[in-house]
Amino acid sequence: MKIVADPIDRLLLDEFQRDFPIAPRPFAALADRLQIDEADVLARLERMRGNGRISRVGATCAPNTVSASTLAAVAAPDERIEEVAAIIGQEPGVNHSYEREDRWNLWFVATGPDRAHVNAALKRIEQRTGLEVLDLRLVRPFNVDLGFRLTGGEGTKGAPPRARPVDCSVIQKDDRNIIQALMRGLTITARPYEALARKLNLGDADLLERVQVLHDAGIISRLGVIVRHRALGWRANAMVVWDLPHDAITAAGPRLAAQPGVTLCYERRPIAGKWPYRLYSMIHARSRGEALGALENAARLPELAGVAHRTLFSTRCFKQTGALITAPKESAA
Repeated sequence: MKIVADPIDRLLLDEFQRDFPIAPRPFAALADRLQIDEADVLARLERMRGNGRISRVGATCAPNTVSASTLAAVAAPDERIEEVAAIIGQEPGVNHSYEREDRWNLWFVATGPDRAHVNAALKRIEQRTGLEVLDLRLVRPFNVDLGFRLTGGEGTKGAPPRARPVDCSVIQKDDRNIIQALMRGLTITARPYEALARKLNLGDADLLERVQVLHDAGIISRLGVIVRHRALGWRANAMVVWDLPHDAITAAGPRLAAQPGVTLCYERRPIAGKWPYRLYSMIHARSRGEALGALENAARLPELAGVAHRTLFSTRCFKQTGALITAPKESAA
């Protein structure tokens, strides 16, 4: 049985996760491609947001360009997992928080307008929980463009999209407010950019121009329908970490990123004496067996043969939202 039985809904979810139109009536452009009415597109997306299949129609941002972020983890005692997860989730800059099968069992992404903001959030979490926080900073990404396909073959995706160079020189004063609003999501109305321009006190044409510039510069890494993968059937998700030296990751990272089932891949800074792993990969699958099969295939790569690795299956999602680009008191959105 298909999770999404309606073929038009499946096309909406499959075809518009990136390259969303930057035009006065973007949903009309989707309607033209699907050969349905604009009102039908709006109703379908609103319904899928309501039932949890999508989180928003909006943007993701290239990491550590207009903001700062890090992956972090704590080792919470079993009897404190929900308490500690609630403390972590109260930080507005925490945009993803998961329980995983490991001694280091609560993992989260902390974001903010700058590194000082992220550091302060991690310090507050340490103070409020009494637990050490691993701060696993990004070194280099190989694939961070997460996408999920419901049709057209097995797995979550085809080849990962080619990484676009990021040009931060184009950033202007008001761009962070634009990006923050897009991370929260466009209103699902006929003229969403017009509504956003009014909210940010910008002209319609000025807003469209800035969104196009930021997208072309790679700062907006993806603009489109942001799906909730668990609601669409990808419930067996594992973070696999590999113990490789920096130089070996140069060859292994791109090969791992291209493996079927591997949805994210990047290098992070290790923590001496506590967490030696540098190469990270996420596997999203519909079953644990499927995920382990994808891992087995990845481990056969010549660059990874015999490499020590650790598999951390996700068991619960505590928080999933857009990243924090501007400090709350400064946000115009």
